[in-house]
Amino acid sequence: MAEAAIKQANFLWEGTDKKGNRIKGKTVASSEAAVKADLRRQGIAPLKIRKQSAFLSKSSGRRITAADIAFFSRQLATMMSAGVPLVQAMDIIGRGHANPRMQDMVLGIKANVESGNTLADSLAKEPLYFDDLFVSLVRAGEQSGALETLLDKIATYKEKTEAIKKKIKKALVYPAAVVVVAIVVSAILLIFVIPEFQDLFSSFGADLPAFTKMVINLSQSVRSEGWLYVTVIILAIVGFLQAKKRSRKFRIWLDKVSLKIPVIGMILTKSAIARFARTLSTMFAAGVNLVEALQSVSGATGNIIYEQATLRMRDQVSTGQQLNLAMSQTGLFPHVVVQMIAIGEEAGSVDTMSAKVADFYEEEVDNAVDSLSSLMEPFIMAILGVLVGGLVVAMYLPIFKLGSVI
Repeated sequence: MAEAAIKQANFLWEGTDKKGNRIKGKTVASSEAAVKADLRRQGIAPLKIRKQSAFLSKSSGRRITAADIAFFSRQLATMMSAGVPLVQAMDIIGRGHANPRMQDMVLGIKANVESGNTLADSLAKEPLYFDDLFVSLVRAGEQSGALETLLDKIATYKEKTEAIKKKIKKALVYPAAVVVVAIVVSAILLIFVIPEFQDLFSSFGADLPAFTKMVINLSQSVRSEGWLYVTVIILAIVGFLQAKKRSRKFRIWLDKVSLKIPVIGMILTKSAIARFARTLSTMFAAGVNLVEALQSVSGATGNIIYEQATLRMRDQVSTGQQLNLAMSQTGLFPHVVVQMIAIGEEAGSVDTMSAKVADFYEEEVDNAVDSLSSLMEPFIMAILGVLVGGLVVAMYLPIFKLGSVI
């Protein structure tokens, strides 16, 4: 199987259809002979076939995003629900995608399916884009004969997850961008504008206010040692990213601290609970047993603290403990969530109750993000006032003092 996947390559071809029209396209296959056979099956007489450069196929097009995978899931679910065969649906999606990288990947998956692999196994060969949860749900759909239903649930799950991510990013990116702009404007004032005022003040021969002296000293420091400040900032950012990437202990500490940040921590907590409930609901609806479902749910929460808690819950559930009791012992889930899961367990409808919890907390995240955006506006204005306004006031203080003496 792995050997067959390695031999797959992109081929560019030209040919004529049944009406004699000249057409061209791209196909993923193991050899030129396979491309010719595929084209003849479609009623196309091949004229030219050449293997596409591996460098070109990998470097062209933008990178594949989670939004692309969500859209692919929805397209595949829609087509299969409409009765389109899997291979044909993959071919339509692949050839119609605007992103060449996504096009190559989908056609590669289609080629793997045509060679006899299951869809789940074919998706598992692209672990960067299809995680264990996605593959497990597709496998469950194939085994139960309800693949189109499961694909619809996967598409809904992906769309909901991406919507939450976008909401949180929207709340955090805007204030961060404004702060960066304020810092850039302040740096321009310190490097280019304040030195002009300094030359003007030196001609006065009078004592400058303490605040003005402090700003002038800061301007001199930035001009003479600016490279050092920039280097320290870059090293701090790189160090932070590397520590986050390589050190699990640092990520655990970071996730723990982030949950305690006022307002933002509350949004991250509700987001983690929403993901937990949405994933649990989707896995249960697919007929996956609870212990296996919790394994997949742990990686979907988006926070290591909730991931560790879910894995502890999995261990407790595997020994026969009820899910709601295991949840209450973590201390991370609100009482209302635990009680709704308990009702679901008693009624045998954990998937339905989990979906209701997910709907509620996704709406809570939406409302909290909107509130955060409103709260951030005066905070941002205050930062702009302190950074930029402070520098301007410092430069005008000596002029006011001179005016009062005259």
